[in-house]
Amino acid sequence: MSQPVNNLNGGFVSVRGAREHNLKNISLRIPRDAIVVFTGVSGSGKSSLAFGTLYAEAQRRYLESVSPYARRLFHQMPVPMVDAVEGLPPAVALQQQKGGVSTRSSVGSVTTISNLLRMLYSRAGDYPKGQPIVYAESFSPNTPEGACVVCHGLGKVYSVTEESMVPDDSLTIREKAIAAWPGAWQGQNLRDILTTLGYDVDIPWKDIPRKDRDWILFTDETPTVPVYAGFTREEVKQAIRRKLAPSYMGTFSGAKRYVLHTFANTQSAMMKKRVSAYMIAAECPACKGKRLRPEALSVKFAGLDIAEIARLPIRNLLGLFRPYAETPVNSGSEKLLVAQRISADLVARLGVLLDLGLGYLTLERSTPSLSPGELQRLRLATQVRSNLFGVVYVLDEPSAGLHPSDTEALLRALDRLKASGNSIFVVEHEPDVIRHADWVVDVGPEAGERGGEILYSGPLEGLKDIAASHTREHLFAVKKDGKANFRQPRSWLRVAGVNHNNLRQMDVAFPLGVLTAVTGVSGSGKSSLVSQVLVQLVAAYLGHEPIAHDEQDDLLQQEDNPAPEGKITEGLESVTRLVVVDQKPIGRTPRSNLATYTGLFDSVRKLFAATKLAKSRHYDAGRFSFNVGKGRCPNCEGEGFVMVELLFLPSVYAPCPVCGGTRYNEQTLEVKYKNKNIAEVLRMNVDEAREFFAEDATIIRSLDMLHDVGLGYLRLGQPATELSGGEAQRIKLATELQRPGRGQTLYILDEPTTGLHPADVQRLVIQLNRLVDSGNTVIVVEHDMDIIAKSDWVIDIGPGAGDEGGRIVAEGTPAEVAKIKGNKTATYLRRAIAG
Repeated sequence: MSQPVNNLNGGFVSVRGAREHNLKNISLRIPRDAIVVFTGVSGSGKSSLAFGTLYAEAQRRYLESVSPYARRLFHQMPVPMVDAVEGLPPAVALQQQKGGVSTRSSVGSVTTISNLLRMLYSRAGDYPKGQPIVYAESFSPNTPEGACVVCHGLGKVYSVTEESMVPDDSLTIREKAIAAWPGAWQGQNLRDILTTLGYDVDIPWKDIPRKDRDWILFTDETPTVPVYAGFTREEVKQAIRRKLAPSYMGTFSGAKRYVLHTFANTQSAMMKKRVSAYMIAAECPACKGKRLRPEALSVKFAGLDIAEIARLPIRNLLGLFRPYAETPVNSGSEKLLVAQRISADLVARLGVLLDLGLGYLTLERSTPSLSPGELQRLRLATQVRSNLFGVVYVLDEPSAGLHPSDTEALLRALDRLKASGNSIFVVEHEPDVIRHADWVVDVGPEAGERGGEILYSGPLEGLKDIAASHTREHLFAVKKDGKANFRQPRSWLRVAGVNHNNLRQMDVAFPLGVLTAVTGVSGSGKSSLVSQVLVQLVAAYLGHEPIAHDEQDDLLQQEDNPAPEGKITEGLESVTRLVVVDQKPIGRTPRSNLATYTGLFDSVRKLFAATKLAKSRHYDAGRFSFNVGKGRCPNCEGEGFVMVELLFLPSVYAPCPVCGGTRYNEQTLEVKYKNKNIAEVLRMNVDEAREFFAEDATIIRSLDMLHDVGLGYLRLGQPATELSGGEAQRIKLATELQRPGRGQTLYILDEPTTGLHPADVQRLVIQLNRLVDSGNTVIVVEHDMDIIAKSDWVIDIGPGAGDEGGRIVAEGTPAEVAKIKGNKTATYLRRAIAG
C-alpha cells in the first residue's frame, strides 16, 4: 500500500447531496494529494461519482472562467446533480476511449515526442553538403511544407483499374459487371443512362469495344440525359424520335469518379468500406512510403532519417538517444548543445512510456489501431512528464488490458503523479490497484437502483468490516482451492504458419470442447493470434465475410496492417459456427438499445398490440415502435429529446416538450399492459422487468440471461450510446445464450472481464461454462487471473511485447502453467490458484 492515511495532509474534497444517475443523495469526504480508488460492482454508481459528479463539477468551474466564445471549443459534460462540492482542485480526465479515426494521428503526435524529433532533426541533424536548413514543420507529413507532393503525406498512392472495378468480365452491365457501381436504384439509373447514350448493356463486358469500356469506367464527363426506365436501346431511340416525355433526367458518373468521390466524401463508414474494396494501394514511388519530401528525408541523425526513427520500437529509441543525452557538451557548438538537451528530454519521456509497458509501440503507429487501454496509458505518460501541481487526475480503469506485471509499472506512474503534489482518483476493479490505494470508496451494494450508496470511505483495512461489500469478499478472501477437474478436449484445432504483426511462423493448437484462456503481457500478440488470425481463418472456412477489426477502419489503416497468413490444418470439421463476442457498440445511435438488440422488444410490442384497446383501434405491433411514424411523437420523431441551440454555448439536448421524453404520441401511450404504457416499460430495468413479465416465457428467457451476465441494473430502453464496451459485450453474450443450444460453435471473446468487478467475473465464468457444457468451444483473450485459473487450458504468448513476444512460451492446464519457473503469467497464476 501507499502511505497510510494519517500521513494524508493535503486536506479533503467534500461532497454533499450527490444525485447523479443512481446516486442516492450521498455525502462524503475524500482526501486530496492521495490515490483514491472508487470501486463496487458494475453499475453501482462509482463512475457517476468520480466522473459524473467530481470531474464534471471541476470542469464546470473551470469553464465558468473561460469566455462564452471559447466554451464552444470544449466538449462540456452536463452540470452534475449535487448540492455542493468543496475543496475540489482543477481536474484532468483520462478516460477509456477508442483512438481517433484519423490515421494521421500517431503515438508520436499524442505524446508530443514527434515535435521534439522534428526540432532535433532541424537544429541538430546531419545535412547533405550545401543543403539549406529544413525547418521543423517540414519534417511533418501533416503539413503542406513536409508532405510528399505525390502521396500528400499518406505514404501510399491509391488507384482504381478495370480489373478492380470489373472482377468478372463475362457478365453484362445489366448483370452488374461494374461491381464498383452502387446497387439498388442508383445502379439501375446509371445502366438506364448508358442505354440512352447508346451503349448495349446486355452483351458481356469483354465484348464491349475498349474505347467504350474506358469511357464508361474512366470518364470525368457527367452528361445529363433523358431516362426511360425499363426501355431497351431501340425503344429509347424511338421515344426520343417521338419526343416522348422521359421518366426523369439522369446524370452519368463514371465508375472511377464514383468510387473516388464516395471514398473522399461519404460520412458512412459502411459506404467507405464498400468502395475501398475497388481501390488498389501501392507504396508511394516518390517517398517510398516515408510520407515526406526529399529535402526532409536527406537529413540524418544517428545515421537514420526521421521516418526510420519513427519505425523503431520505443525501447530501441531509448538506447539510441541515451548516449547523446549523457554526453557532456564542453564546446560552444549549438548543434551539440541542441542534441544533448533534446535527447535528454526524449530519454525522460521514452522512459515513462517504457515503464508503462509500452516499449513495443513505434512512434508512427496510428492511434486508431491502439486499444483504449494503450491510448489511456499514452496520455498518462504525457501527464507524468507535464509536471503539473495540485491537479486531480480522474482515471477510468487504467489497468484495463494490462497483464498483472504491467499493472505494477502503472502503479509506479501513479505514485509519481502523486509525489508531484497531485490527487489521483481512480475508478477500478483490479484488486492490486485497490490494495495500492491510500483511500477506498466502495459504492453499492448492488447495481442500478439497488446501488448508489456509499458503503465505505476510508483506508483499505476498514473495508474488512463492511458486510454488505462485494469488494471486501475479493480483497480479503480466505484461501481457496484451485480448479481440480479440467475438462478434456474432444479434439484439436491446429493452425500452422501464422504470420501477422509480431507473430512469425507460429504453429498453435487450440483444444475444442473446453474453455481456453490465451494470456501474456500487453502487446505480446494474443489479440493478433485469436481475434485476428483465428477469426479470419475460421470465418473464411465457414464462408463468412472476413470480420473487420472495427467498422471505422478505413482503407488507409487496413493497408498498413496486411491480412494475416496461416492455415488451419486440422479440426475444422468440428466447428460449424463462429461467434465473435466483441466490445463494439450494439448501435451507434440512441435509437438502438438493449431491448431492440436482444429482440425482446418484439415480444413486448406484440403483448401491447394484443390488448383490448389496441385491437379496438386496429394497432399492430409496429405502432409501439418509436422508429415508426404512426406511433412515435411527431415533434421529436421518437428521439425523446430535442436539440436547443445556445449561440456561443454548446448545443444542449432537452427532453421533448411534447412527449416529455417518452418518445411516443398520446394515443399510443393510452394503451396499457398491466397498468403500464410502453414508455414506462422501457424505463424499467432488467430486474424490474423480470417481475413484471413473469408469465411470458419468451421475454423472461431474454431477461434471465441479461440478469445472469450481471446486467440486471440496465434499463430496457437504455440507448446504445450510453453503454460501455464491456456492457455491450455482455449484452451480445446474453443474446447468444438465449438462442437454442446447437453445439460445435466456436465462441471468441477478447478481454470479456473489462469493466467487471470480481463478483461479476464469477457470474461471467458460470455463463462461459454453460456454453462449453452445451458442446461448444470458448476461447478468451484475458489478463484476469481468476478467469484464467478457472479455465481448462492456457496458452501463454510472450515472453515480452512487440518484437520480444509473438511466441508460445507455455501451454497446458492452469495448474501445469502455474508451475513454470520464470514465466510472468505463472507467477500471478500461482497466487490466483492459491487465493
